[in-house]
Amino acid sequence: MNVIQAQTAGFCFGVDRAVAMVERAVREGKKAVTLGPIIHNRHVVRHFAALGVQEIASPDDAPPDAAVIIRSHGVPRAVYEALRERGAEIIDATCPFVARIHKIVASAAERERRVIIIGTRSHPEVTAIAGWCADPLIFETAEELQKWAFEDTNRCVLPYLMVFQTTSTQNLWINCRKIAKKLFTNCEIFDTICEATEKRQEEALELAARCDAMVVVGDASSSNTGKLAAICRQQCRNVSLVDCADDLDLSRFSGVCTVGLTAGASTPSWIIKEVNKKMSEEIKVAETAGEENFAELLEQSIKTLNNGDKVTGIVTAIGATEIQVDLGTKHAGYIPIEQLSSDPDVKPEDIVKVGDEIEVVVVRVNDVEGTAALSKKRLEAGKAWDDIEALSEEGTVIEAPVTEENKGGVVANYKGVRIFLPASQTGIPKGGDLGELVNQNVQLRITEVNRARKRVVGSIRDVAREARRAAQEKVWSEIEVGKKYLGKVKSLTSYGAFVDIGGVDGMVHVSELSWNRIKTPADVVKVGDEIEVFVISYDPEKHKISLGHRTPETNPWTVFQEKYHVGDVVPVKIVKLMTFGAFAEIMPGIDGLIHISQIENRRIGKPEDILSEGQEIEVKITDIDAEHKRISLSRRALLEPEAPAGKPEEAAEEEAPAEAEENVLVASAAPGEAPMVGETVVEEAPVEEAPAEEAPAEEAPAEEAPAEEAPAEEAPAEEAPAEETAEEKPEA
Repeated sequence: MNVIQAQTAGFCFGVDRAVAMVERAVREGKKAVTLGPIIHNRHVVRHFAALGVQEIASPDDAPPDAAVIIRSHGVPRAVYEALRERGAEIIDATCPFVARIHKIVASAAERERRVIIIGTRSHPEVTAIAGWCADPLIFETAEELQKWAFEDTNRCVLPYLMVFQTTSTQNLWINCRKIAKKLFTNCEIFDTICEATEKRQEEALELAARCDAMVVVGDASSSNTGKLAAICRQQCRNVSLVDCADDLDLSRFSGVCTVGLTAGASTPSWIIKEVNKKMSEEIKVAETAGEENFAELLEQSIKTLNNGDKVTGIVTAIGATEIQVDLGTKHAGYIPIEQLSSDPDVKPEDIVKVGDEIEVVVVRVNDVEGTAALSKKRLEAGKAWDDIEALSEEGTVIEAPVTEENKGGVVANYKGVRIFLPASQTGIPKGGDLGELVNQNVQLRITEVNRARKRVVGSIRDVAREARRAAQEKVWSEIEVGKKYLGKVKSLTSYGAFVDIGGVDGMVHVSELSWNRIKTPADVVKVGDEIEVFVISYDPEKHKISLGHRTPETNPWTVFQEKYHVGDVVPVKIVKLMTFGAFAEIMPGIDGLIHISQIENRRIGKPEDILSEGQEIEVKITDIDAEHKRISLSRRALLEPEAPAGKPEEAAEEEAPAEAEENVLVASAAPGEAPMVGETVVEEAPVEEAPAEEAPAEEAPAEEAPAEEAPAEEAPAEEAPAEETAEEKPEA
């Protein structure tokens, strides 16, 4: 009797991916739970339970510190929302082909279509699909669909969207498609049957047609396995559905020449191998008992190795140039070091150990020498291409290192597969240095896959654009007046600075950058600076945001009032000399006025006779006008008083300025509220109102008691010093 095993038997891509994700979670030490059985196979579920992976029935059962693994069949949208509300870590092992159906039915509402699902109502995959749309119609057979349509022909004119359970048969797809095209006037039909399922079913049908008996291996609860057995029965009467090798009834194969062996998508390879081994060994032993010894039977039952075969073996030795593998055949298997991994720097002992089971692909068989060259790297590359195609279909964002700069772009590497990123898709401005990306991990989305030509194209810009759009939506949904952000200066103009606050640019007007008077924004910030800003106003319709940078806490006047008081002695710097006095900087943004009468303890002609710009001196604060933000300073108050000499009228002339001290006007502490350094304000020193022969009007307002208003015998006008003549009066 000859046993023929189907090439497509065993795990499909989606199931293999889900099992791998659980194994990865276990290796990483996570406390993992699966929402329902990860796949429909009790042996796999039992295996993970032994590793500590619990199975829960609903999101409410999830432990607070556990990672919840979504099984390959997927779950309704509401389950994701419930898990997120609980703050659970989600590991989504939903089959990519099932996830594609979720996206299709979720878009039905936008298309104003009602969803029709063809599949088993109680199957978890169908339940999950129904949870991504509103009020779907579910039919298990083509006859059920046709009967529903005939019950009310008015239904057939409505817009529909039809999808199929991934494990549905091709016959069901064809029949339902015919009915929909014949009876429905507006129905979009999507072929959502998994390609791997189609191939598996086609091979099983072809194998059943040329075999005397068929064995289908898989869990009885698996829809995929059940349909596979039903397809085999269309061509073969002797079909056995077994869960494992122990369920085999060898008496059913008495007198049978050829037995076909296939398995459902949820059946692990080791169970298939056990069933094949039992059939190959025990049946042949029974047929040839007493004629051949066991060793000869075992050798005959071993499948001949061919180039390209995927095989599993046990690592027996690790050498400097190769790894030896026992394949259970007459061939001695070996893996050259360079064929172990796509990473040239990895050490063999970091990947495999003696006794490990390893899956490889046969590269070359030498029957003469009895050796088989194997490659783990090539097998991983094949799986990587499967992953690449699934990621492209899903539109998933992946992270990969950029390995080199190429003509017209750069190249990234994902699991050994080269991904070309055109310069226009890197996010680097035209003419920029693409070499900046080399040796950096970047996030990208795969946009084109051509497996035949081994060509993969990706885009960094798409991911960045999507991330920026999401960030903008978040900013606009949460923005409010007064909210603070740490932003980055993007550009400068003559009237302000544009600041990125998380995907959205706002403008800080030049008047809001600093409390000090500045000529340009560049006096305060430069492009690339990170600064704290707050929202002054915003317009969602015009997408405009007005930001502020200066805050009341940083107002120099506020700082001054907290630090200084009348009577304090402070060091100052002379910043401007005027005819009526000198402006002195107390602290950045705060100037005070030293009236000419407060510079010396004697009468002087001009402030520059005593002081010079840039000079640093100590003065006393004599008055603070909080309302007008003006400060009066006195150098004279710190000098030793000079005894008056000569005639009484001279003493009067020296005392007169002191009386005017209280009426001095000083520099403004805030821009726009009072004159700044270097500006002369008429009302502060009204030169034009003073008679030429009197004391300089700029030293005190005319209406207050200046020295020149003293009785004639104390300060006669004709005794005014020569330097106070009209010719030397400062211009107004």
